[in-house]
Amino acid sequence: MVPDYVIVGAGSAGCALAYRLVMAGKRVDLIEYGGSDVGPFIQMPAALSYPMNMRRYDWGFASEPEPHLGGRRLVTPRGKVIGGSSSINGMVFVRGHARDFDHWAEAGATGWAYADVLPYFKRMENSHGAVSDYRGTEGPLHVTRGSRRNPLFNAFIRAGREAGYPTTEDYNGARQEGFAAMEATIWQGRRWSAANAYLRPAQETGLLRLRRGLAQRVVFEQGRAVGVEVRNTRGINVFRARHEVILSASSINTPKLLMLSGIGPADHLASLGIEIRADRPGVGANLQDHLEIYMQYSATQPITLYSHWNLWGKGSIGAQWMATGTGLGASNQFESCGFIRSQAGIEYPDIQYHFLPLAVRYDGRAAAEGHGFQVHVGPMRSRSRGTVRLRLADPNAAPEIRFNYMSHPEDWAEFRACVRLTREIFDQPAFAAFKGHEIQPGAEVTTDAGIDAFIRDHAESAFHPCGTARIGQAEDRMAVVDPELRVIGVEGLRVADSSVFPRITNGNLNAPSIMVGEKAADHVLGQGMLAPLNLGPEIEPNWQVAQRGP
Repeated sequence: MVPDYVIVGAGSAGCALAYRLVMAGKRVDLIEYGGSDVGPFIQMPAALSYPMNMRRYDWGFASEPEPHLGGRRLVTPRGKVIGGSSSINGMVFVRGHARDFDHWAEAGATGWAYADVLPYFKRMENSHGAVSDYRGTEGPLHVTRGSRRNPLFNAFIRAGREAGYPTTEDYNGARQEGFAAMEATIWQGRRWSAANAYLRPAQETGLLRLRRGLAQRVVFEQGRAVGVEVRNTRGINVFRARHEVILSASSINTPKLLMLSGIGPADHLASLGIEIRADRPGVGANLQDHLEIYMQYSATQPITLYSHWNLWGKGSIGAQWMATGTGLGASNQFESCGFIRSQAGIEYPDIQYHFLPLAVRYDGRAAAEGHGFQVHVGPMRSRSRGTVRLRLADPNAAPEIRFNYMSHPEDWAEFRACVRLTREIFDQPAFAAFKGHEIQPGAEVTTDAGIDAFIRDHAESAFHPCGTARIGQAEDRMAVVDPELRVIGVEGLRVADSSVFPRITNGNLNAPSIMVGEKAADHVLGQGMLAPLNLGPEIEPNWQVAQRGP
């Protein structure tokens, strides 16, 4: 039976979109190349460093050598598994700041201002930590807060307050700015991925078919998308759609698939011998990401996770989690956070903190110097832009990814501010009983040149790529989709994932990606959008003249 819709990608947005369509009585084929998400490496929150480094679950992408980062290639994990990147990410839940979405609307994404998207954030979530007019309590996506039993979590929040910053009861609610408890997509001790929240309930309706294989290109007839060419164990087949094809394949694979289908920069496609269906130079352009550094300190008390950083400790945590779903294995260990402004005159936060009670690499491969703790810190709104391009006209070939990190002078100024402001926070009385020496960058790294060298050698991606098929008006040559997410220049094709972001949002991208899937469903169904909700953000009143405080 030919379904009403074919969606490519069972990730954050794709699962949410599929769920809403089948709940409206539509038949959907959901194409996914990756395998099962069953097993402790994905489902146990504390094991988060494993799946993003396993080729079984990750596409294995990396950037081209980055000229402003010493020619380093930075890894770009994307989920190749049921649930997509929501099955391999850090589970941190950040909607973004209200002003992010207002900027989207100002940039041509009409109908995507904060008032327009807030009802979809509410619809998607079941908030267990915060209750207000800003939050949802009946959605499929459970959002929880950690126990913060380790005293370091609350010490971080207290240090922020001692440094003159506000605290916020809910950074996903009225006020983002400040130090707070961090929220996560964890429920009853399990990773609450888009697969758990949306896909499995959608499958229970009998209206969704999960089709396995590699999507190679969109198939068109008379200028209209009618299906997707898929290679799997049965060869190459076309999965047809009665109404529309929707790409939710990630900000890396969606532009790749568009270009393989003849939609993209005409000169680039022509150079690879691809027939041009729509000359859209914005396809694969506008690539953005968050960079971060890990500022690490030794701990003077043996209270960090390093006590468990051995085979016996990890085995004990895993065994407890397997038996009861509780214990350290039930947390992603990101339980406190902060959002601050780097200087006066910036209206809303441009620096984010994730605190971790362990000094370790994000991939989990090396702990630093025994007991320690760290904060992941980086600017939120880099001015640098990169590209995704085809390497070959071959669906099996990985694309060329060039982030062009740190290519704007302002990026360096913002990162220096991150280092200096962070040191001031850790110098507060709240850490006096816990903090030893600075492991990295190291107390001797104080000059602009020294800090810049550390950034050049050590900055890592926060794994938030987006923007490669952005929303805009049809007359905007760099726009790829219109405000209803329809690909400009063809019929019957939409995009719904983080590719469509005009500009990166404040914080981690899983929440806004799921929101895009939710809102996309109403555009596809054409039955009207949820009514706008005019709850503005709380902004620090003295932001024009002060970096913090009253």
